[in-house]
Amino acid sequence: MDTVDLSFDSYAGVIGQESARTADALEKAPLSAQVPACPDWSTADLAYHLGEVQDFWSQIVGNAPAGPDDAQDTERLPDDELVAFLRTRTDALLTAIAAHDPADPCWSWSPVGGTVGWVLRRQAHEALVHRVDAEQTAGLPVTDPGVVLAADGVDEMLGVMVSGLPEWASFTPDGQRVRLHATDAGREWVMAFGRFHGTSPASGKQYDDECAELVGGAPWEGEDEDVTATVSGSAWDLELWLWGRGGTDALQRDGDPAAIERLRAVIVESTQ
Repeated sequence: MDTVDLSFDSYAGVIGQESARTADALEKAPLSAQVPACPDWSTADLAYHLGEVQDFWSQIVGNAPAGPDDAQDTERLPDDELVAFLRTRTDALLTAIAAHDPADPCWSWSPVGGTVGWVLRRQAHEALVHRVDAEQTAGLPVTDPGVVLAADGVDEMLGVMVSGLPEWASFTPDGQRVRLHATDAGREWVMAFGRFHGTSPASGKQYDDECAELVGGAPWEGEDEDVTATVSGSAWDLELWLWGRGGTDALQRDGDPAAIERLRAVIVESTQ
């Protein structure tokens, strides 16, 4: 998939292809098999999860720009029907997306969202990550999606899943920063650690939590930026590690190892 150009049509193609590969892999695994990256999930749970997510977003896009209040809960079918259910939900999501322009307004939970295009990108990477889960569960080789899509996955993880504060919040950096370098993509990202402060106007809840924000991302120029640690490797190995689907054996780690572990801990908290 090195030729994917990450146009919005390409993201839709990724959703279709990766979801189908997820379903194909899940059909080869026992329904009760454990998902390695999510030990509390079985094969059936994984099929339901991705189908439920795609069902939810098909409703959100179909009802755009309305919010999620009118979305219907997704009924869980018997375990032996869930892979087929996933295939129908993929079709429903792609049908809903095809009826819109990527720039059309659409509800999202992210401060950087708000369009159908955001949903397209998020759901492309959702399907990709769970395809990895399905292949690992079925004991199949985990296929590299290509440098362009993998690098975009790193960018989406760091810029969307981890970073992004609501307008009522503030960020106070504490001086620790970790650089990630995708050696095959010629790209880098710098994550700064600090505290997330603010009071939600909706709930009145006050926040003072640890977080990390993307503060730098550019073509790699080998500059000796002031960072606490650096993690380098292929874009795909970085993406697998960031999502907890791969280890660090294929990655080069320099600097303070505690800062690297701190980044993983923040990511786990951000992606629950």
